[in-house]
Amino acid sequence: MFIEIETTSDIPIYTQLVNQLIGLIAAGDLKPNEPLPSVRSLASDLGVNMHTVNKAYHELERKKILNIIPKSGAIVNDSKTPSEEQLSTIIQLLKPIIAEAIVYGVEEAKIMSIASSLISEFKEG
Repeated sequence: MFIEIETTSDIPIYTQLVNQLIGLIAAGDLKPNEPLPSVRSLASDLGVNMHTVNKAYHELERKKILNIIPKSGAIVNDSKTPSEEQLSTIIQLLKPIIAEAIVYGVEEAKIMSIASSLISEFKEG
């Protein structure tokens, strides 16, 4: 599992961690029911505070991407069917990004091409 934290980024460290873990799951590098490193272990490996990793894990649990089992750790959720709430959240997140692309003058075909390329990137792992 390769995670790289950019300490000089404007993106909070826990958000970087959340995004990278989601990417690893999407690419199949982390599989359903696979345990994640302990909070202490991952924090040590990344050189970040344990509370940062804990916050990231809890954010992923809130999104129903991870299951946190007290005293056992976190495992990747095995659900592959998104709920209506999850789909709604995805739409809410994509809407301003697509709107911004349109404001910049990006053509619809280019937006679709970018989306397709990103999906392929995750499928290829």
